Parts: sequence; structure tokens; C-alpha cells
Amino acid sequence: MSNNPGGLIRLFARHRVAANLLMALMVLAGSWALAKLNTQFFPNFDLDIITVRIAWSGASAEDVERGITTPLEQALRSLDNLHSITSTSAMGIAALSLEYDDGTDMSTALEQVNGVIALARNLPEDVEKPEVSRIIRYEPVARLLLSGSHDRQELRPLAEQMRDELLTRGISKIEINGLPKEEIAIQVPPERLLELDMTLEQISSQIQKQSRDLPAGAVGRDDIARQLRALEQRRDITSLEQLPLISDADGRLITLQDIASLERRPIHGQTTLSVDGEPAVELRLFRAESAPSLGSARILEDWLEKTRPTLPPNIQLRVYDEMWQLISERINLLLINGGGGLLLVVGILLLFLNRRVALWVSVGIPVSFMAALAVLYLAGGSINMISLFGLIMALGIIVDDAIVVGEDALSHFEKGESPTRAVEGGAYRMLAPVMSSSLTTVAAFIPLMLVGGIIGNMMFEIPLVVICVIIASLVECFLILPGHLRVSFEQHGKQVRQLPSNFRRRFDAAFDRFRNGHFRRLVSWAVAHRGITLTGAVGALILAFGLIAGGRLGFTFFPNVEGRLVFASVTFSAGSPAERVEDFLGHLQDTLHETEQALGGNLVAIAVASEGSAQTAGGGPPRAGPQNGSLLVEMVSPEKRDISNREFITEWEKRLIIPAGVEIFTLAERRSGHPGRDIDINLTGPDAMDLKLAAQAIIDALKTFPGVLALEDDLPWGQEQLIYRLTPT
Repeated sequence: MSNNPGGLIRLFARHRVAANLLMALMVLAGSWALAKLNTQFFPNFDLDIITVRIAWSGASAEDVERGITTPLEQALRSLDNLHSITSTSAMGIAALSLEYDDGTDMSTALEQVNGVIALARNLPEDVEKPEVSRIIRYEPVARLLLSGSHDRQELRPLAEQMRDELLTRGISKIEINGLPKEEIAIQVPPERLLELDMTLEQISSQIQKQSRDLPAGAVGRDDIARQLRALEQRRDITSLEQLPLISDADGRLITLQDIASLERRPIHGQTTLSVDGEPAVELRLFRAESAPSLGSARILEDWLEKTRPTLPPNIQLRVYDEMWQLISERINLLLINGGGGLLLVVGILLLFLNRRVALWVSVGIPVSFMAALAVLYLAGGSINMISLFGLIMALGIIVDDAIVVGEDALSHFEKGESPTRAVEGGAYRMLAPVMSSSLTTVAAFIPLMLVGGIIGNMMFEIPLVVICVIIASLVECFLILPGHLRVSFEQHGKQVRQLPSNFRRRFDAAFDRFRNGHFRRLVSWAVAHRGITLTGAVGALILAFGLIAGGRLGFTFFPNVEGRLVFASVTFSAGSPAERVEDFLGHLQDTLHETEQALGGNLVAIAVASEGSAQTAGGGPPRAGPQNGSLLVEMVSPEKRDISNREFITEWEKRLIIPAGVEIFTLAERRSGHPGRDIDINLTGPDAMDLKLAAQAIIDALKTFPGVLALEDDLPWGQEQLIYRLTPT
């Protein structure tokens, strides 16, 4: 075949501009894709989960289970492609999570769930309208902490203004924490009710009738048409106080302020935040999958630069838990490592290959990467931790393909073949082996594309990136490289042959002695004693598997990178007063500062106390309720301290005194990588009390094992009830 080369390889090898034009197109396509590709921490993936929430005010957990959860589970379990149903029955609320099989059309699934719930006739009459939604994944960007005022209400307008400004600038989603929802409480003394011969229900009905906006139709036609509306919704205490109720015996109009006291107050059981003993409000910033993390970070930085000078002198605005910074650091780390590897590869190529061949092989690496980025963009990928890891893995693939083609062409050129014949022959001779090795690599990565679930969706980009790089590498080494080598060989033939440098002569001589001496003898011995060689290879393989099976070589699917967040969360028994939570949070903060000083200081960047919610060890939603509390601690960057999170937690734990009445206490660091705990134990049974006792027994047993941390269960004891029965008359 090398005697009569033809086809695309021949066309690109002989054409003067085809190879350069194709290379320019690949670089331009890669540059365009680089500007379009999203930059984020993890790849985009869909969560095939639908949630259903139904509120039933005042109902106990048992009533919620019997009246809502069980009937809905029975109605929903027959849906198509449904993988599992997880439900939670709590006081006043039922929550169901429906997980579907991979590949399910979630729009159709959402319609089916809405249809089934709409047809459910056996639900209690006084339940609120069900909330059915599909889980949309948002990635955190950062948290803003607003503090400095002793009055939390002073922070409310500032927080709401900041939220609106950031949303207008392009932040996808913002959650405000620590700003309790408010209500207007209307309290009527019983003696006033007796005087007016009214009940609370009658007063409530009057307020509902008069305090609302109503459409009243339209009047006029054409240009003078107008809509009629009654705007009587009372939204503040002053307007509610003037609301008329009845007329007394003298005909005097009695308003609400004549018989009741009105007060605006936070709704009971809401979460409040504090930092350094002062009230605080937190804004959590998220990005949608279509918004780049670093782009959202730039929006935040620009906004902070313009907003901070305009704040009142007593108000502090701090940024913490900057996930975008973590993304930037990790991506830069991978790029630096990848760039160092690229320089090392180029240096080795220059050391062992002809300078011109090494040059064009090296040029092919960034060209192939740029083309791979274009293919990655067209395939729907993004620049993230997983895809960058795949790109670095594929660096050796690109080099190998180009080296074998360039080395074969060079050897035939040095034997006297013409430049055109040498490069065409080299490309054709290496086509079959290079294609075979490329297909073998693709076959090795294809199983990763078949892994299902969330982990499979995340790991999908590794084989995707490798395949993109292989495609770009094949195009570069068979269509672009031959043309460049031909021009290089032709110019080399026209130049006056220069003597190699002293270093090159000495290095080549030493390498030839090693290759023809020690290496040749070793290979000859291995071939002559093939039985011993095979036995040694099998023994090494057994040793490798033995190290893994014996536990001497650890294995983790997602390495736990040292982070910056540490949290302590507590849940007291139901019914515990909020003062107990507040006192224990104060104890946590005192021992935190003691631990920091004992370890040398300058370890804690910020500590935010939360009353009314508690973090969970598995990264799930926090536990809500007045018996919960947590302390979120951001440490300084790991590069600026010698103490690890684990060491800090151990020292902190030694100083803690856990009071009586604590049901769950967790002191742990926030994990990176996959969500969830290291080990989950699921217990099933018909009786909740038996399950709780069994869970407590397992926790007590696991506490005796060294290295077991953050033990907790998701079945609280529940709030005490007073059960009454009417006696017969």
C-alpha cells in the first residue's frame, strides 16, 4: 500500500494548504467552543425525581400517614417507570419523593402524577392544595451574610433589595435564610366577645370578606373601556385597625382596633441566624445548569464592588462558602498539572526524536485538544472536573498516535525515500495499528457510558471526552501531520547538513549502548525464558489484586478533598424550649474559640449559628423545628493552616459537654464528591417504636467502632401528645 498511496491521506499530504487549512479550522472551532462551553464543578445531569408535598395544619404525624401518605402511596405505586417511592410523614406535612428509571420522559411522568393526585378522593377535606414539582438541580455559588444591626427587621429591606438586584443582574436563584416570615396576630379579649355577642369565627369571617381585592367586571367600550376592581386587601396593622366590624346599639361603628390588639410578629418555628452574637440574614446564591459558575462569580464580584460603599456604617456584608472559588482553584490545579505534563511530554519528544518531528508532534497536541473541545461542545458537554480529568488522561493518547506516524515516516526518509513517499507510506503503514489501538481504548471506556444513576451521569463525560480526543487525534495524525512532515523533510533536504551538538552525540551514543546492550539482552532473556516471564507477570497481577483485596491499598470512588466547612448540629427531644437550643449553641461557640486558640489561632474564618434548623451528615435537607440548632464554621483555606478538619473536630469534641435531652448531635465536616453518607442502614417494619428502638441499638453498637463518626437516624421521637376522650353524659 505504501508503494501506491492515495485517498484522503495522499490528498492532504501533497496539497500545499489543505493541512494548514484543516488545522486552522480545528483551532478556530476549538476557540469558538471554548467561549461557549460552560465552566462548572460537576457535569450537567438530570434528576429523575418528582416530589409531592401536602400540608395538613395541626395534624399529627400518625394522622398524616393514615390520611395522606398511605393513600397516595397506594395510588402512585402503579405509575409507569417508577423505581421507588420514599415518603415522610411529619406533623402537619406529608412529603413523597418519586424516583424514576433512567431515560424516563419526566414531563409525561409529571403529568401522570398530577392526574393521579387530582383523582384522589379519599384525602381529608381540609388539606391544602398538593405541591407537585420535578427536582431542578441548582449548583451553589456563594453565601452572603448580612449583619451588624441589633434589630433583625432593619436587615429585611436590605436583604430583599440585594436579592432583587442580584436576580436582575443574572444570578439564577437566591434563597434568603434567617429572615422569619411574619404574621399579624389579632388578639381579642374574651370579655369583648361577650359584650358584642360575637365569636372568633365571625370576626375572622368579617376580616376575610372585607380584606381582599375583587374584580368587578368592565365598563365602556372601545377606547373608553375600563376594568373595575375593588382594592381592599389590608396588608399592614394600620389599615387592619380601621376595618369595620359591626355597629353598636347607638349606631356607632366599631372597628377592629376597638376590640382587639394587633401585633406584627415572626411566625413560630422559623429559622433565625446570628454571627458574633448579632442577628444575621443569609442569601444563598445558586446558578442554573445553563449559567456558568465563573460567570455568576463575576456578577457577584461586580455587584459587591458597587454595593459595599453604599451600605450603612453599622451593616456588614461578608461572603463565605464561595463554591465558585473552589471550582476555580480545582480547574486551575488541573490545568497547571496538565500544562506541566504537556511540557514534560514535549521535552521527552525533543530528547528522543528528531527536532522537526518532535516539533510537529508537539503542535498536534493543542490542535487536537482544541478540536476535541469543539466536538465536546457539539456533544453537549462542559468544562468541569470530570471532563478536565478526561482531557489530561487523553494527553498520552494524542502523543502516541502522532509519535508512531512521525517516527515511521522519519525512519523511511532517513533510508533514502522521498519526503512525499516517506510520509504517505508512514501514514498508511500505521493506519491499521493506530486504529486498532484507538478502538481498543474506546472499548475500554465504553462500559463507563453504560453506568446508570447519578454517578453514571456524572462519569459519562470521561468516555465522552476520551472519544472526542481520539477522533481529533486521528484527524490530526493522518490528515494534518503528514503534510507538515513532508514540508519539514523537503526543507531538511535543501539545507546544508549540520553536525549534531556534543550533547546530542553523547546522548544518542549512550542511548544506543543501552538499547543494544542491556535492553536487548533483557528482552532476549525474557523471550528465551518465556515461562518465567509469564509467571512473573501473573505473579505481579496476583500481587496487585491481593493488595486491594487485603485492604492494604485503599479504594474510594470519590476522594474526600479537604474542604473548609465544619458543622455542629443538635436536635433536642420534641417539646424542648428554644432557650435550651440557644444555650447549647452558645456553648458550641465558646468551645469553638477555645479550640481555635489551643491550636494556635487563625483557623476559623466565620461561624454562623442557626436556631430552628439542623444540618444533616449526609448532605440532605436540614431538620426544621424549634428543637433544632446548628453552628456552621468556615475554616481558613487548607493551604494557610497546618491543622486538618479532622484534627480540629477531634480537639473540639473533647471540650464539648452534651446536655441531657439531646436526641441527635453531629459534629462533622462537609463532604465533597458524591452526596450521602459512607454507609446507610435501612430498617423496615410495621411499628415505628420498634424501628426507633432498633435504630438506637444499632447506633449504640456502632459507637464502639473506632473511626465511626456522625451517627444519626431520620426517625425522631416526635412531640408528646395529650389524648382526650369525651365521657358519656
